[in-house]
This record gives sequence, C-alpha cells and structure tokens, in this order.
Amino acid sequence: MDEKISLLELQQMIKRGVEASVPATVWVTAEIGEVNSHVSGHCYLELIGHKEGERGVAAKARATIWSNTWRMLRPFFENAAGVKLSKGLSVLLKVQAAFSPVYGLSLNVLDIDPSYTVGELELKRQQTIKRLEREGCMEMNPSLELKMLPRRLAVVSSPTAAGYRDFMEHLHGNEYGFKFFTELFPAQMQGEEAPVSIVAALDVVAGREDEFDAVVVIRGGGAAMDLVCFDDYELAVNIAQFPIPVITGIGHDHDFHVADMVAHTWLKTPTAVADFFVDIFVQQEQYVMHLFQRISLTLSQKITSERHRLSALQDSLKSGAAELVSQGRRRLEMLELRIKGADPARILGKGFAIVAVEGERASAADVAPGKRMKLVLRDGAVEFIVGEVLERR
Repeated sequence: MDEKISLLELQQMIKRGVEASVPATVWVTAEIGEVNSHVSGHCYLELIGHKEGERGVAAKARATIWSNTWRMLRPFFENAAGVKLSKGLSVLLKVQAAFSPVYGLSLNVLDIDPSYTVGELELKRQQTIKRLEREGCMEMNPSLELKMLPRRLAVVSSPTAAGYRDFMEHLHGNEYGFKFFTELFPAQMQGEEAPVSIVAALDVVAGREDEFDAVVVIRGGGAAMDLVCFDDYELAVNIAQFPIPVITGIGHDHDFHVADMVAHTWLKTPTAVADFFVDIFVQQEQYVMHLFQRISLTLSQKITSERHRLSALQDSLKSGAAELVSQGRRRLEMLELRIKGADPARILGKGFAIVAVEGERASAADVAPGKRMKLVLRDGAVEFIVGEVLERR
C-alpha cells in the first residue's frame, strides 16, 4: 500500500511544483470569460483558452488584479484601448502563477498590453482621437457655416478612382438639372504617402479658398489597410483647421475614420456626398416653391378681400349718392315752394300793392304833397302826384 499523505501535504507539493516549473512572470494570451469588480477594489477574472481552429474551451483559470494594481491598470487600459475590460475581449496579460492550498491555482495579473486587444493600428487611432479632442479640433470645421447653396466645389481625390467617377456622374447628372462647378485637386488616396499628398492638395485649395464653397475629400471603398491613411493625425489636423467646410466620403457604409470625425460633414460614400449637395438644392427649391405657394395664396386672399371691400364700398357709394340726390330734390322742391311763395304777383293777387315815391321804394315819411308816386297793383300800375296827405300813422 502506498504511503498516505494529507490533502494539505499534497497541495503543498503541487504548490512547490508549480512555483518551481513556472517562471516568476509570464505573458499569457487568453479570452475573458467573466469580469467581477469587488467592493474591496480587487478585480476577479475568469480566463479561458481555445485550441486553434476550435470553439470549445480548452483551458480555464482564475485571475486576480489586486486593488493597488487595478487602480493603475484600469484607466491605463481604458484610455489606451478605448474600451472597458469586459467579457469576450482577447487580452495579453503579464501574470504570476500562484497556488494556494485552500483556493488552488490562481494567476496574479501584473500588467495588460492594450495594443494586443485593439491592435497596433487601432491603438494609434485611439491615441490620435484623444489627442485631437484635447487640442479642441473636433468642433473646428463643423462650426463653419456651409453656404445656403454650395455650388463651387473643390474635389480632392484620385482622378482614376472609381469613387471620383461615381461622384462626378451622380452630381452633374442629377435628375433635377442643378448645375455645379467642380475642380479636381489630385492626390494619392492610399498608402504611406497619402496623408502628405492629401494635405498638399488641401494647401492648394486653401490658397484659393474664396473660389470655393466647400472641399470634398472622396475615395471609394477598399481593404482596411488601404484606408488607414485617413486616421493620420497631420491629415486630421489640416481638415479640422481648414478655412472652409470639408465634406468627406471615404470608403464603404461601415467605414469611419478620424478624418470623418473632424470634418464638417461625414457621409458614407462618394455617391452619398453627391446626393448631399443635390439634396440641399432640392430642399431649397421646395422651400422657395412653398414660399411661392404661400405668397400666391396670400395674394389671392388679399385680392378677394379687396374685391369684397370695393364691392361694399361701391354699394355704399351708390346708396350714399342716391340719398344725396334725394336730399337735393327735396331741397329744390322746398326752394321752389319758397320762391313761389315770395312771387310778387302772388302777393299782389292778395290785395297788396308796391309803392314807389319818385321812382324809389318809400316809407310813410316819404309821402308828401307834390311827390310823384307809383302804385303797382294786381292788374296794373297807377302813377299820380300827391295833392294832400290827410294823416300819418
């Protein structure tokens, strides 16, 4: 019968074997199966490993990031990788193997390499983005005002690119017949020299900025490595600080680059950029038509209102004129009656007489002997010489 040993003795033997066979520290690649941040400040991980080409779990281990290490690693990793340490991430960890007779095997995490998680290019991209954010570049170009009808466009692209051809055909062949002026500023649109080439083209445009309403930077889709140049810091800074709006259309629908982030307007493809400018004119045309319809309706309503007002005024004038004519007739009739009533013949017919002394109207005092008098009666006139005045009253 073999020698009997206690569980503790067995665990101590395993501990000595582990610590003797595993280096003090080792870099390990694994996938995070679980993450648990404890209230104590420690972070507990479950790490899993796979066989190449297989999906099943081939290895599993517990790992611990102690609080004093986690306080430093957490912000470092999140700032560098742009993501939080979470389930499903592939990580490269610097670990120290530890075996406890009570808790078994555990890995103490001492460091994390974020470049392994996001890749060297993505890491550089995230660093560029954060630098641009610190420098306040993200809102520079977007804060510029795009003209109401941007018709004059400077185009930065490769003259042989399919994306450039699609843009030109879509823009100038628009179904509405809108006219645009475009001028190509050739540039290399992929490879290590592309950022310098594009910046050089932008510099030429900047020297003639008064001639253009906007700059268009376009390139058709391609492999991810072909589009890395649009994550370049120097190119992004030039776009951010450009004096007129920059519109980008780079790659396919799923592509999004640092150059897009700092541009005035980002669109998915070169064709989408053409649609963007055409739509501006369509919207303005619709707006003008809407205004025209509103003005026409307002004028029509005003004309109708004025017609009603004039008709009412005309009716009022007719009524007023009729009333004035009626009043005039009544006045004439009254005047006629007054004239007839004051007719001397009528008065004489009532027995009155018109008296004249020496050819002029006279009063009782004017009547004296020897005066020539004339009496006009109803049926004639009598002239005589006054012989004697018998009485005056």
